[in-house]
Amino acid sequence: MKAGIVGLPNVGKSTLFNCLSNAKAQSANFPFCTIEPNIGVVNVPDARLEKLESLVNPERVIPATVEIVDIAGLVKGASKGEGLGNQFLGNIRETDAIIHVLRCFDNDNIVHVDGSVNPIRDKETIDMELQLKDLETVEKKLDKVKRAAKTGNKEAQKEESVLLKLKEALESGVSVRAVAIEKELRLEYVKPLQFITDKPVMYVCNVDEGAAATGNAYVEEVKKAVANENAEVVVLAVGTEADITELESYEERQMFLEDLGLEEPGSAKLIRGAYKLLDLETYFTAGEKEVRAWTIPVGATAPQAAGVIHTDFEKGFIRAEVIAYNDYVALGSEAKVKEAGKMRVEGKEYIVKDGDVMHFRFNV
Repeated sequence: MKAGIVGLPNVGKSTLFNCLSNAKAQSANFPFCTIEPNIGVVNVPDARLEKLESLVNPERVIPATVEIVDIAGLVKGASKGEGLGNQFLGNIRETDAIIHVLRCFDNDNIVHVDGSVNPIRDKETIDMELQLKDLETVEKKLDKVKRAAKTGNKEAQKEESVLLKLKEALESGVSVRAVAIEKELRLEYVKPLQFITDKPVMYVCNVDEGAAATGNAYVEEVKKAVANENAEVVVLAVGTEADITELESYEERQMFLEDLGLEEPGSAKLIRGAYKLLDLETYFTAGEKEVRAWTIPVGATAPQAAGVIHTDFEKGFIRAEVIAYNDYVALGSEAKVKEAGKMRVEGKEYIVKDGDVMHFRFNV
């Protein structure tokens, strides 16, 4: 699953990408520094994994990961191919969620592509270009569907009404994700078209060091502007976070964070937020060889969760042995959980809960 970092040129996207991943994307003080998208695999911070490690003392620990993509900056006219528009829009279509970086700091030494700092204008520029591209998609599809609808095809008529609703919304500057459409109709007619503005979004307000803990007036403007979008807003001093990641010792990093009034790096919150945005959750396997976090979609069944380890586990699934994370921590070991009768045996219908510690029985 991929989350794409988007925004206008020069708002801090590549610096954020460097901060989140060990890959070093090129970042500089001029527009279009990023042309080809950079991809990094980022560990998801999870205190539960650390706790299980301390109890089991395994040979190795493997965290859950999310793929983060740093995409070229967008400009006005991108939907018509301006700047790197077509390439940008193609890259973003391939991601599952959007991390939208907004510049929320003043600094005369860092040029802004539009000449002044205004995160709401910047947001609207990006939104409009994405909406225009989606409008193009709707209109192409409508041309085909209308012909079938005119012949009296009931299915086509139903699809036409959904597409007309989307067309009207997009022409009014409303993103697809914000249009009220029944779940069944959305799955049947909206999802297959892969609208860019249907992807879940998180706004990252890139602030200066002094506003890292509290935010600033720009951040408040952003929060008001996105209040009806059901989107998360994360405040991050991207340049400062990048400096923190360069420090060698854990102690130095913690001291730096304390000076800023932060308990943990803002990037950790952002990664967890991206994981949630992608509608993902975690289950664990815990043994002497390894303690590992496995990524599954929310609502996955036990066989589907087993299939993440190996497809044979899903095909030959017999049962799952499940321990609730809190029971594992309270009792201290798998053996003590079994003694206390807290290990459950679950079948094919079981919906895995976030944090479950699991063993699978299978036969191939």
